[in-house]
Amino acid sequence: MNKILLSIAAVLVICFTACAQKKDKQNVSNASSKMLVAYFSATGTTAQVARNIADITGGELFEIAPQHPYTEADLDWNDRQSRSSVEMNDVKSRPALKVTKTDIAGYDVVFIGYPIWWNLAPRIINTFIESHDLRGKTVIPFATSGGSDISNSVSELKKAYPDLNWKEGKLLNKVGNSALQNWIHGITNH
Repeated sequence: MNKILLSIAAVLVICFTACAQKKDKQNVSNASSKMLVAYFSATGTTAQVARNIADITGGELFEIAPQHPYTEADLDWNDRQSRSSVEMNDVKSRPALKVTKTDIAGYDVVFIGYPIWWNLAPRIINTFIESHDLRGKTVIPFATSGGSDISNSVSELKKAYPDLNWKEGKLLNKVGNSALQNWIHGITNH
């Protein structure tokens, strides 16, 4: 009887080992997707989140930088004449990029991060999207905000660029590493 139980236990161990190895190979193939973490950050908050995502994913970091950096006065949302206010009030505004192109052909997944302005992605995000061919890539938006939710900004991006393969976006204010890892794992392994 003991020999039968040991034989059954040995077979189960072999089966579990084979299943675990198969699962590890699946995770490696998902992890082999080349990722770009592109972000725009006016104050440094979104930049920090982007760095954390790049660290977790092994993705390459790319700053979506304006040709002319925003000053504190440019970001004054209380001033209707400030640069950010003027841009956000003009749906056709496309602020120029410092570096207009990065070779994204080799990337499978593109995270796009931004602060939420006027419940939307800043217009420079439109400039970035329109300056690159993102068709066939998985596009994952993330944002930071002082008081807005991400849903409207993502909805508007999806409406403006319906041909892109958008994944669920996430607001990442003060998100710990464990929660960030869980979100990334969930969104990139589906």
